[in-house]
Amino acid sequence: MDFSRYNQAEQAQINAMIEHKQMKDFLRLYSNLVQRCFDDCANDFTTKSITGKEEACINKCADKFLKHSERVGARFAELSQQMAPQ
Repeated sequence: MDFSRYNQAEQAQINAMIEHKQMKDFLRLYSNLVQRCFDDCANDFTTKSITGKEEACINKCADKFLKHSERVGARFAELSQQMAPQ
């Protein structure tokens, strides 16, 4: 994106807004990951430590979630590139 038409203060403000949005998106992704994996994997509340089965489930869940997010991001980048004027 070309911000050259904006003055330096406006560019700084736009960059700050973009960084803020990216941070919110990252925190939302992380929160969704934690919630999903907790809901799917935390089953035994009789002890305060996690079981081996729960730990394996959490690792698998997190891996799947992150791979899915990575794939969606890559696909979005591909589509964005195709739509960009040549």
